[in-house]
Amino acid sequence: MAGEKAVSTVAKPQMRGLLNSVIKRNLIVAITLAGISGFAFKILVGDARKRRYAEFYRTYDAEKDFEEMRKKGLFQSC
Repeated sequence: MAGEKAVSTVAKPQMRGLLNSVIKRNLIVAITLAGISGFAFKILVGDARKRRYAEFYRTYDAEKDFEEMRKKGLFQSC
């Protein structure tokens, strides 16, 4: 047992091209996260906003709205 020594070798550090490999990895992560967040924003915010606008203009009556504002006295020329 005393004659057997546990020898472990440590991997050599990357000395050349370290900045390029780190930038490449960070760029891939950044592009992936940007794509995911853009898609999530479109689904969660953009589509919901389109549905709300469509619902509003489907039920909107401009003449009725105008008459209500005219009865309240908001217009000086009418």
